[in-house]
Amino acid sequence: MTLPKFKFTADGLIPAIVQDAQSRRVLMMAWMNETSLQQTLATGLMHYWSRSRQKYWLKGETSGHTQKVVRWAADCDADTLLFEVEQTGGACHTGYESCFFQTFTPNGAAIDIAEAKVFDPEKTYEKK
Repeated sequence: MTLPKFKFTADGLIPAIVQDAQSRRVLMMAWMNETSLQQTLATGLMHYWSRSRQKYWLKGETSGHTQKVVRWAADCDADTLLFEVEQTGGACHTGYESCFFQTFTPNGAAIDIAEAKVFDPEKTYEKK
């Protein structure tokens, strides 16, 4: 498959914003490179590039909390991707549905977290 001409960073990455296809809640932001984008399109499941681990990863490979692509788009500058997904389980490795669970007031004060975790990360990511 030939991809459109996206604007990847100097290190070959492009930001991917991921939102729930039904609720439209933003779940997470991660980085992709051309290979992880190709894998995502080939399998229908979200794949990313981990900058900290310097490796590809399939969302849910450890937790089982996968993201199935429903539709996707690029922004008008072709330098950011938006994926709408069917999320299985939580998107955040801390146990929340979304990585954006901590909200703030306009002046920067943290607001108490009102939502419950959807899974226990201690049990999901047990050390072997």
